[in-house]
Amino acid sequence: MHATFVLYIGLILVILLLVMLAQRLKISYPIVLVLGGLVISFIPGLPVISIDPELIFLIFLPPLLYEAAWYTSWKEFWKWRRVIGSFAFGIVLLTSCVIAVVSHYLIPGFTLALGFLLGGIISPPDAVSASTVLKGVDAPKRLSSIVEGESLMNDASSLIVYRFAMAAVITGSFSFHEAALSFVVVIVMGIATGIAVGLVFYALHRWLPTTPSMDTVLTLAAPYVMYISAESFHFSGVLAVVSGGLFMANRRNSILSHLSRIQSINVWATVGFVLNGIVFMLIGLELPIVVQQLGGSSLKEAIWYGLVISVVVIITRILSTMGASVFTVFISRFIKTADSRPGWRMPLVFGWAGMRGVVSLAAALSIPIMAGNQPFPQRNMILFITFVVILVTLVLQGLTLPWLIRKLKLAEPDYLMSELEQEILVRKKLAHTALEVLDKQFKADVEENVLLQQLRMSLENEHTFLQSYAESHGKDVNRRQATKRYRTIYFELLKEQRRMLKMINRKAEFNDEIIRKHFSQLDLAEEKIRLQF
Repeated sequence: MHATFVLYIGLILVILLLVMLAQRLKISYPIVLVLGGLVISFIPGLPVISIDPELIFLIFLPPLLYEAAWYTSWKEFWKWRRVIGSFAFGIVLLTSCVIAVVSHYLIPGFTLALGFLLGGIISPPDAVSASTVLKGVDAPKRLSSIVEGESLMNDASSLIVYRFAMAAVITGSFSFHEAALSFVVVIVMGIATGIAVGLVFYALHRWLPTTPSMDTVLTLAAPYVMYISAESFHFSGVLAVVSGGLFMANRRNSILSHLSRIQSINVWATVGFVLNGIVFMLIGLELPIVVQQLGGSSLKEAIWYGLVISVVVIITRILSTMGASVFTVFISRFIKTADSRPGWRMPLVFGWAGMRGVVSLAAALSIPIMAGNQPFPQRNMILFITFVVILVTLVLQGLTLPWLIRKLKLAEPDYLMSELEQEILVRKKLAHTALEVLDKQFKADVEENVLLQQLRMSLENEHTFLQSYAESHGKDVNRRQATKRYRTIYFELLKEQRRMLKMINRKAEFNDEIIRKHFSQLDLAEEKIRLQF
């Protein structure tokens, strides 16, 4: 136990170093972590680290899905619900069918049931990989919204395909009618379970006297309760976490105090970073075990099968996205669509963003070694092909996706104003609203209260500053120079204020907690400027 603990502490430190390297190289960190894990796995003398699939599904998957759902825009999710739904369910089923047929004819001894099992494993794109890559490029908002929304739902549909294919391999029989009915029940009841558990946690947050720390702990416990509750009844735990997470996220401002929101955001950012880092590093570290498990199979043939399946997966997704674009143009004649002319550039990028990740590897690893009294057929080959597909899609598509987005010069089709213009307008409206409330509802108080007079003057100054900034927005060179100089001077002021706080803190008459509070306020002020300009 002691050695294992030390090993994982060392692993986390290596992850930090690799993420720093990724930031320096300006590459998506999941790619660097997987490649770093591959390199480390070949170092002689290091202990072999094996992934426990139950560990992935139970410990890692619920919080990662919950975090993704928590930060998903419900407005964007609902706007693109048809596209998200078609790719999360329809395209996953189509990809599984294509992989089943191709693998059946490509690999000797591979039955259609085994093909569907492989298809269910490698059909869902990974949420974290694509989102991390898209954050580093100037991509249209709809692209990231659809990719994130699809990745929230497709894990559920792929794991359902996996479940039925597994039963078909073990029992040797398959009933389409029973599978279709079970498919609907698993989906509907999974969503219902997630919302039901979400209602319980909503009540706990809303009506119990919780503190920010308690609220944070409840948010950490919620995804596990949702997942375990659904899986206990053989429903979709993934959909339970996603639906429950969306339900809670849409009500966070009414159930969490401002301190709870600030604290939970910081905690979840750290937890999500560590969990994502570990799972991507483990993918790379798993290579020696995957190769060893091939046994008597030819490594050269296995690599060939993996590369062919990888190409099929990529082409199937791109053809699906292009076909969906054509279908949207046709169906928009009869029903209202969010975009009746999607073109080919956005669907092409969306298709290229289909990188596979840890859910696929965990599903492959969870295949039992034995099927009844016999060894599970082609288990080692399925596991190796899954690893190759993850490696090819993550590295090839992850490294080239930013280049493709820049090459196609995708414009922002949904928002006429840039993010900076939206930011300025929102802040202006907030300042204007506050001034109106003070002038209309508390005019007498302002005239008598010096503190309120200073507050009004501060709001008025901010409104005037934003108005001037907005008017100079068209003068790009002057605006950039003024903004850069403003940030430089502001940060220098904060630096001197921190220096003064350190000097004050040396004196015995000042309480250290008071000083720490003002340090925190300066940190928030600096972050505010960094986010706004």
